[in-house]
Amino acid sequence: MSADRKVILFTALEPSGDAHAAPVIARLRAEYPDIEPVAWGGPKMEAAGATMLGRTADDGVMGIKGVSRALEVRALHNTIVEWASKNPVAVHMPVDSPSANYPLCARLKPMGVKIVNLVAPQLWAWAPWRIKKVRRLSDVLLCLLPFEEQWFRVRGVTAKFVGHPLLSKSLEESGFVPNTDAFPAGAPHILLLAGSRSSEVRANARLLLDAFLLVRSRTPGAVAVVLASNEANAGHFRKAIGGEPPAGVHIAVSDIESAVYWSDLALAVSGTVSLDCARQAKPMIGVYRLSRLEVWGAKLLVRAPHLLLPNILAGRRIVPEFVPYAGGPELIAASALELLQNGVRMQRTREDLRQVAASFRGFDPARICAEVAARVARGQPMTNEILDGIS
Repeated sequence: MSADRKVILFTALEPSGDAHAAPVIARLRAEYPDIEPVAWGGPKMEAAGATMLGRTADDGVMGIKGVSRALEVRALHNTIVEWASKNPVAVHMPVDSPSANYPLCARLKPMGVKIVNLVAPQLWAWAPWRIKKVRRLSDVLLCLLPFEEQWFRVRGVTAKFVGHPLLSKSLEESGFVPNTDAFPAGAPHILLLAGSRSSEVRANARLLLDAFLLVRSRTPGAVAVVLASNEANAGHFRKAIGGEPPAGVHIAVSDIESAVYWSDLALAVSGTVSLDCARQAKPMIGVYRLSRLEVWGAKLLVRAPHLLLPNILAGRRIVPEFVPYAGGPELIAASALELLQNGVRMQRTREDLRQVAASFRGFDPARICAEVAARVARGQPMTNEILDGIS
């Protein structure tokens, strides 16, 4: 690394963080020759041009839970802080994963590092009392959801809505050409999205499959595609269901755009994939399986009336959500059948999802994020008024 270039350090600990950071890194490489993006992250960040210092975003906070996870994250932080003590960092750009990234921010900020958070923590949903930590540690908060900018600003945080990389452009604008040749024939087409983290796949695979099988018992022509984010998760799905799936259920590792295009209805583990479905106005049912104890704990903490992103953005329940959920497949299958058998409701759902996606049009998240990060790295001041002038 050249001594006269400003270093922006990215830390992503989940596949979704890898995807969010990659376009920003690519824009910094293309347009800001005085900026050096370095990263602990994943393959998309590497492909975008980051100087990789470690791989941490392949499977969601390294796929570790409990004490082992805490120890591994602590060890990672020690490594990053040691590196930063020898290599001056202008900006730390933590990507989502607040429980893992904010303790790192707390160690880097006293070293003179500016903190520009990419993806705002969802304090509005579950932990508004943690706003003091965000005020203390974040120099700028870059928000992916429209209402977040005002929520954080009125609480004393410098924040900007930048758009969402999935929804800023329609598929047509992106030059999408569907490839569905390998997907099965039949009707209806059900897409099973069990999550990008191995832990999510293990927890939800059997539930999603059983829900589909109940749907097929009422609609015998139904076929399903299990879309795995990678070969490892395809293997986790097979293991969770006890082997190869039954007839009519196909496991694929493919591009999600083509899989969503093929589908009539998705059963989707809650997360970014719900926006992939919204982008194409495809009806869905959101699911996130937890233990009964975890569901009880979540209900004590969660303040938001909805937890699935399309419902949050619409401000009302436009698609069914079982998030969090500790029950069996029967209620999920019943919701699926109600949608599939009600053409008017399916059409209304598609129209609602189109409106959700349209609210993001016209933003260029990568360009805005790169400009903000570069300005901060160069030592320029950043206030809400200045952020309003960046579009």
